[in-house]
This record gives sequence, C-alpha cells and structure tokens, in this order.
Amino acid sequence: MNTSPATDAKEKGRRVIKKYPNRRLYDTETSAYVTLAQVRSLVMAHVPFVVRDAKTGEDLTRSILLQLILEAETGGGVPMFSETMLANIIRFYGHAMQGFMGSYLERGILAFAEMQAQFADASVQFTPDFWRQINTMPTQMPMPVHMLLQMQEHMARQTGHVLGALGGKQAAAAAS
Repeated sequence: MNTSPATDAKEKGRRVIKKYPNRRLYDTETSAYVTLAQVRSLVMAHVPFVVRDAKTGEDLTRSILLQLILEAETGGGVPMFSETMLANIIRFYGHAMQGFMGSYLERGILAFAEMQAQFADASVQFTPDFWRQINTMPTQMPMPVHMLLQMQEHMARQTGHVLGALGGKQAAAAAS
C-alpha cells in the first residue's frame, strides 16, 4: 500500500479495508472479504474505518459511503432525500458557498443526532405501559418543550451563521 507516514499515523485506530480492482472489499482486521452490507454495519456501530485502493493506496472511503447512501435511497422504503433537495445540493457544487454548505449540513445533522439522543435518554424513564397508552392515543405526542426551545435556539444560531456569511453582521444580528 502506497501511503505516507502521515497517512499511516492518521489511520492508527481505524480499521483498514482494501478495495481490489474486481470491486471486492477486504477487511484487513478480520482477514476476510466483506460486503457493502457489512461495511454499513461498521458505520452503524460507529467503527472508524478507511477504505483504500489496494493497488494505489488512494482513499476511497467517501465513494464507498456515497455508494451506501445510494443503495439506501434506491433500496425501497421512504427515501431521505427528495429530488428537490438533491438538485439543490448539486447546485452548490462549484458555487462559492460549497465549503460552507457542507459544514452547515454536517452541523445540522450532528445537532439533529444530539437532539435524538437526548430524546432517547429522556424516554428511558418511560414504562412499557406508558408507551402502550401513547400508541393508543389518536394524536401524536408533542415534543418536550425544552427540546423545542433547544432546537429553536440552535436554528437561530445557524441562521445567524448563514446570514452572517452572506450579508455581514447586520443580517446575522437581525436573525438573532
């Protein structure tokens, strides 16, 4: 594998998967070929990994992750990305705001995951009887007020960042 010492140091603690020209993926930790479904399991389990071209050492991790997203989007069920959203994401490529858009989406997803974890932590105290009652209610259970306030504060900060990047401090101040 043609990697530099800096790359080798960066990969410490990450599982290395090699991709061969025949499109097969080889997990160097388990010394076995793996499927995309098994790579998806690594992602779901928060196992850090890198995918390298077996011949050149090129980092292919992003392309494998994109392939997993494509499979999830086309594999049946409800897609996460609408056509409109995908078209808008494509429009940001090559745009001056491309780098900002990527970090904005990443921060938004991380905030969503954090709120989901907080909601899951809060739900641990609920008994099975409580959930039976909720499931038989004709309307949906509202989100706890503190979570709504946190979401509102986070969105206001994000809007301030966006407007600040687009129109200066006055626009950011107006959003707060």
